[in-house]
Amino acid sequence: MEGNRDEAEKCINIATKALGAGDKEKAIKFLNKAEKLFPTDKAKVLLEALLKNGSSAGNGGAYHRKSANGTESTATPPPQYNQESANSDLPKNFNKEQVEGVQRIKRCKDYYEVLGVSKDANEEELKKAYRKLALKFHPDKNHAPGATEAFKKIGNAYAVLSNAEKRRQYDVSGGEEPSSPGPGGHGGFDFHRGFEADITPEDLFNMFFGGGFPSSSPYANSRDRYTQQTEHVRREREERGDGGFSMFIQLMPIVVLILVSILSQLMVSTPPYSLYSRPSTGQTLKRQTENLHVDYYVTRDFKSEFKGSALQKIEKNVEDDYVSNVRNNCWKERQTKTDLLYAAKVYRDERLRRKAELMTMDNCKELDRLNELFRGG
Repeated sequence: MEGNRDEAEKCINIATKALGAGDKEKAIKFLNKAEKLFPTDKAKVLLEALLKNGSSAGNGGAYHRKSANGTESTATPPPQYNQESANSDLPKNFNKEQVEGVQRIKRCKDYYEVLGVSKDANEEELKKAYRKLALKFHPDKNHAPGATEAFKKIGNAYAVLSNAEKRRQYDVSGGEEPSSPGPGGHGGFDFHRGFEADITPEDLFNMFFGGGFPSSSPYANSRDRYTQQTEHVRREREERGDGGFSMFIQLMPIVVLILVSILSQLMVSTPPYSLYSRPSTGQTLKRQTENLHVDYYVTRDFKSEFKGSALQKIEKNVEDDYVSNVRNNCWKERQTKTDLLYAAKVYRDERLRRKAELMTMDNCKELDRLNELFRGG
């Protein structure tokens, strides 16, 4: 019998996948098979839940289950049965640790015990404890029975203990949850009524984790109320007059960047000449240097502004820029020709060789002309 344990586990896995796909008939079939191979509590719980909530076998509302001895029993679904309730009541995966954790939270008698902190815990310790428990007990992550109530209890605990005034009132009251209700039905302190949180545990969770889990809980809509509260605080700050200053401080880095950009543009003036015609700057009037006969372009008032030594200095700069450009372009032409010839040799490509040989090498020719002028000068 022990040798069938693995096969039974495989059947349970198949049944679980069938449940996820909505095929309850297949799930029942494989759970029955798992029970025959090796009876387990896991298969038994799933099977009983399915037989309780119904099946889509199409047999007039009756559900059949074969037991380990081969006999078949029939169960009838309740009159209120429908597909939606069957899906919602199906058991979800959870482990023993999650069940024990939920039971521990339910047994706690005060908020400090819920969060697992001492009564002199500071704000950081409270926050750290809440983060850990909220992740562990969030209903979208923990499907153990009672996880939702435990999560609400954890959220209520943090909402009260993280509020200085409410924490003081809570400490004065003693924080005892009564074992039996007193007069009026509440009898002293009640977790859910004595110190209700201003915001829900779901709000707290989303504030901490940015909505890390897609919420399906009933308090998901309360985030609108939190938004309204935030807006109310903002309006109060503006009425007090500190909102404008706070906004100014936040915008200060942007203002500084804009000012630096403007100043840099003002400090860097446009050069009085260009090697190419530039209508955008008004440098469209063509001139030629006296020494190397290099063409350059200036504005119409250039002649009245630069004369004598100032003009000679400008033309010296023009020629230096021109020679530098020609030298760089000549280097690029030679590199391109070398690459083409190498590729032609490697790939035995006659077309690449002809292309290399047909290159005009205009900049290199111009550089040779300039060198001749330098040597002649």
